[in-house]
Amino acid sequence: MTVTQGQPLTTAITDILVTHCGLDPEVAARAPAASLEELGLDSLALLELSAVVADRYRVQIPEQAAQLSIPAVADLVARSADGPPTAHAVPAQHHGEKPAHTENSIVIAAPLPLVWEITNDVANWTELFTEYAVVEILHRDGDTVRFRLTMHPDENGISWSWVSERTADPKTREVHAHRVETGPFEYMRIHWRYTEEPAGTRMAWTQDFSMKPTAPVDNAGMTDRINANSAVQLAVIKERIERRVQTGELTVKEGGDE
Repeated sequence: MTVTQGQPLTTAITDILVTHCGLDPEVAARAPAASLEELGLDSLALLELSAVVADRYRVQIPEQAAQLSIPAVADLVARSADGPPTAHAVPAQHHGEKPAHTENSIVIAAPLPLVWEITNDVANWTELFTEYAVVEILHRDGDTVRFRLTMHPDENGISWSWVSERTADPKTREVHAHRVETGPFEYMRIHWRYTEEPAGTRMAWTQDFSMKPTAPVDNAGMTDRINANSAVQLAVIKERIERRVQTGELTVKEGGDE
């Protein structure tokens, strides 16, 4: 493909940063020579930039992009897309890398039917997780629901959002989900399992995924992030459900047995 250098591409990169990465257009306008790091963009913002540029221009953004200005990024994209790879274009970092796999679980001191009912009420996940600001249900078809998750703004004021779909099986007490909008992932599949134990209900999350070659975070790096975040969210869910059971706000009857 051919990419024209100059102001149009600089504008396009700026638009990507504003639309997908939370960049304040006024800040960018005031400091056109500032690096992405100086503009306040963190590693997650650069990950999103890399994913969008890869999809749109088939160009890989290097990890050092944080030190580049917007015109420099535009120049990199133009030169990389117009001809053979340059010193600024990096090869696929994850070529030949095995798919990633994580497993995390926790035991909740509550009956399985109740835990199942609460944790599969996607519309109310903002009351269950600490990371989600908005849940928008897009479509329902039986036990399958498609929804958009929007996270609370990060330290730079960026609210990350994506669409997922999940299918719950009340008979097997399992849920299979996947990201519809994959962003920096090649794919992301999630498997939830619920089993009864003497101390209550074990809820387990298994995630299988692979990062796109253009993502600045490889499979190992994302595995570490997911494991750390899963531990936090599972602990939060456990505490919130157990507290509501102890205070009598929730009962086994409310949970039901589907």
